[in-house]
Formats: sequence, C-alpha cells, structure tokens
Amino acid sequence: MHFPVDAKLRDGTPIQLVLADQKDVEPLRALYRIIVEEGTSYPHDRFPDDEDFLDYWFRGKSTVAVYLLDRLRSEEMIGAFYLKPNWPGRARQVANAGFIVAPDWRRKGLGWLLGATMLHYAEELGYRSVLFNLVFSENLAARHLWKKLGFSEAAVIPGAVRKDDGRYQDAIIMWKSLP
Repeated sequence: MHFPVDAKLRDGTPIQLVLADQKDVEPLRALYRIIVEEGTSYPHDRFPDDEDFLDYWFRGKSTVAVYLLDRLRSEEMIGAFYLKPNWPGRARQVANAGFIVAPDWRRKGLGWLLGATMLHYAEELGYRSVLFNLVFSENLAARHLWKKLGFSEAAVIPGAVRKDDGRYQDAIIMWKSLP
C-alpha cells in the first residue's frame, strides 16, 4: 500500500490517508483528547502524558492519519489508526490496531474505510490475523463495524472496563484471519 491514499466518504467528501509523522502528533493529540474524554472506547481514564501518548500512538507502530483532502495536514484530523504486532517474537504475525474517528465524522463511512484500509495494510505487512484486545461491549457501533468487516467475537472478559459512573461493562476480544 502506498501512502498517501486518496479516498471519498459515502457522501463524496474527499479525504486523504497519510502515514503519520512528527507533523501529525499535535492534531492526533487533539483528536485523541476528545475520544478519551468521551470514555466510551479507550481504557484511559485521563489523558496520557506526552511520553505515554507517543508510546500509545507512535512508537513501534504504523500510524495512519486522515484529513480532508482540501485541508491536508490542517489542524483538524478527522480520524486515525495504529497497527502493531500484538505480541513479540514467535507471535509477531498477529496484529493489533486501534481506531479513532472525530465525532462530527462518524456515520459517514470513515470507520469502515479505516478498518478496510488497515486490513489491507496488515496483510501487505505480513500479518496473518488481527486481534482487538478490548472492544467495549456497549460500543455497539464498533462491534457492528468489525463484524461487517469479518471479525468474530472470540471471547468476553466480564466487567473488564470501569465506566465513568462506577459501573462495569464487559470487554470483547475480536479476531479476524487474513487471507
């Protein structure tokens, strides 16, 4: 896969997917802050410090960022994903990935496009499967999307995620074999 990748959302909005680099750190930090504050899809209960953020999103990972094509590398990143080995060494061929989509850009096909792009990219990088360790059970949109892209729900971890109100929800482990 050769980045940048030009694509269109369902409504025809032109976007571009780029391999993230230093110029993308601050736009990604701004978008991730929104996602963490929502508290519905990532385990952080507060925004990570600079080093933890860089570890989580950049170090040892391939990170892909999405911008509107006419505002490439503007201040507003509309989505992103990272791709990395889930484990080292002999199990390195199992990938892990994380995704974020800006609230104003949800339900427009961006999540599906990011997921499909990640699967293609993962296969090209030699991964044999993709494993999501922590899909929040109440994140029905994500679970539906991953099932649509061919993922199976492999296991449930009861009460794995503490919600802001102090109650707990299950986490789902989802997996897909790559051709």
